[in-house]
Amino acid sequence: MPLNKLRNIGIAAHIDAGKTTLTERILFYTGTNRKMGEVHDGQATMDFMKQEQERGITIASAAITCHWKTSQINIIDTPGHVDFTLEVERSLRVLDGMIAVFCAVGGVEPQSETVWNQADRHRVPRIGFVNKMDRTGADFTEVVGQMNKYLDANAVPIHLPMGAEENFNGIIDLITMKAYIFKEREGIEIEIPQEYLKQAKEAHAFLVEKLADFDEDILSQFLDDSDVPADQLKKAIRVATLKLLITPVLCGAAYKNKGIQLLLDAVIDYLPSPIDVGAVVGIDVDDAEKSHTRHPSAKDPFAALAFKLINDPFVGQQTFIRIFSGTLKNGIQILNTTKGKNERIGRIFRIHAKDREEISEAGPGDIVALVGMKFTKTGDTLCDLNHPLFLENIHIPPSVIELKINPAKRKDQSKLGEALAKLANEDPSFGIRFDDETEETVISGMGELHLEIMIDRLKHEFAVEVEVGEPSVAYRETITTETESNYKHSKQSGGKGQYAHTVIRIEPNPGKGYEFVDKIKGGVIPNEYIPSVNKGILKTLDKGVLAGYPVVDVKVVLLDGTHHAVDSSDFAFQICASICFKNGFMKADPILLEPVMKIEVNTPDDYIGNVVGDLNKRRGKIESMRRYRKGAQKVNGLVPLMEMFGYATQLRNISSGRASYSMEFYQYMPVNKSIQDDILKKVAEKKRLEKLNKE
Repeated sequence: MPLNKLRNIGIAAHIDAGKTTLTERILFYTGTNRKMGEVHDGQATMDFMKQEQERGITIASAAITCHWKTSQINIIDTPGHVDFTLEVERSLRVLDGMIAVFCAVGGVEPQSETVWNQADRHRVPRIGFVNKMDRTGADFTEVVGQMNKYLDANAVPIHLPMGAEENFNGIIDLITMKAYIFKEREGIEIEIPQEYLKQAKEAHAFLVEKLADFDEDILSQFLDDSDVPADQLKKAIRVATLKLLITPVLCGAAYKNKGIQLLLDAVIDYLPSPIDVGAVVGIDVDDAEKSHTRHPSAKDPFAALAFKLINDPFVGQQTFIRIFSGTLKNGIQILNTTKGKNERIGRIFRIHAKDREEISEAGPGDIVALVGMKFTKTGDTLCDLNHPLFLENIHIPPSVIELKINPAKRKDQSKLGEALAKLANEDPSFGIRFDDETEETVISGMGELHLEIMIDRLKHEFAVEVEVGEPSVAYRETITTETESNYKHSKQSGGKGQYAHTVIRIEPNPGKGYEFVDKIKGGVIPNEYIPSVNKGILKTLDKGVLAGYPVVDVKVVLLDGTHHAVDSSDFAFQICASICFKNGFMKADPILLEPVMKIEVNTPDDYIGNVVGDLNKRRGKIESMRRYRKGAQKVNGLVPLMEMFGYATQLRNISSGRASYSMEFYQYMPVNKSIQDDILKKVAEKKRLEKLNKE
């Protein structure tokens, strides 16, 4: 397949905008599927996990290859639920273009904004598809307006719907000025009906005027009041879309099979091929200041990024990769630069959702799955042995919620450990730690649904029954002032002793995570023990100092110390650094940080007072209120996650079941003093009871 005929695209949107239904229709019209699966029947091709079929939502991004006309399209259908935002993040990192789907009734919703911002960050060109035009309350013009107002999308309609709601009966293509009606799953081209002609001409003129801003030839034709040929308009739309100057917007009703073929044409016409995206830039392995370029060509050295792992019960672990340059063949050796290890390529598969086709080689632009990889994880760079480089990694959001779990049967402890390790391998936003004091396993994730799915998978995929505790907030610890700490660790107990001495400065490091700086002069601490100091501090960060929560955003500067020729050791310096850090941390005005969520509530006007009052009681901060549709409003704000447990039930009660909400992680923010004191008291009491139980 020539590279200019290849499209790597994602389909992304807010939950329930119709992404998976749209993908099913695309697979039907491209001949990949003979019949259409429905989400509500649990028969969707892309939702093949048991948990997806039961809930009618997408959880894992699924990859599939299909063909339209003379082009090949690799599609990744991504989740819309905020708990699985990492799936969207890692998909966008390797995709070239995106279809952003919007519900014609809901318009721009919270996760639409999150996905849009992720696409902006990765500079992914996109087209908009306003779905569900047949639903009551559908309003194409309103959605386009919201895209411009809330997403700064510079949305340009290239379609005009003929009617809406139950009267939605066709689409006018504003480029060719032809109309399409849909019968028996096929689009039939007709002349524009008389009653829509005036509106279509005005919309066409608006489109030409918009494109005149980016194309001088069209500008001169626009000023001369002459017709612009359709091919010239398409070319201008393609260029402007690839440069992220505009977002072409189409419309349709996927469930009713309306507008799918026109959308597929737009994917080919306006979204980029690997050639349009151009070269990828990587960092030199030995010198971070130097960079290397890899062009989408089979002649360039091999470079790829691993973006997803899946445990398949039939073939074992599948590692999904996007190839940026070079050719990958069965049996060759490649280098994983992230791990510094060689990998041998076993089997290469082209994936069709849950089915797979084995191939002997893959080239630039391909998205394939590898079986038999030993070391590779999400975000790792794979490249030619003789031409190493690092590609940009994948941003992994922090976990915000924790849950304590234990195997229902004691003998399943090791089985549970193995299953959790496999799940954490697949999903880097899923965390595991073992609490030595309580002898419980603590899992953490992006939200209640995220952890619920993981527990369900433990039960059904790995046959491990677990007992689950109450969900709790994943707090963090940090400091607010700078301080120095000096500690000498010295123990003599017959034979070789332990000796280490460190002097460190601890500084707040907002938003930058943990940093370690070595300022030792004159060898007062030998070079071989400097990493031991860092290791001792890192172990302490995980277990926390103030209340046992992980420490974040701290900079540690190693200033001075002493050593003993015989008694100093790696172990002694680890212990010394840990105690030195703990002492300094407690002097640096430590505080707790809590996850704060961005919330959007859609409510009828009658309940707006109840909703706002309830959010205020939950320490919420209302940021904006806007008209959602006639008789309904959207309330946007920030609320601590701690206050949001059980909110779904409360919202139902105060709105007679008519309001809905969605929320996503915003950032970690300081807990106020009185709440922090309460949390610390509870932690101290819990430790006291645990100690009593042990005695």
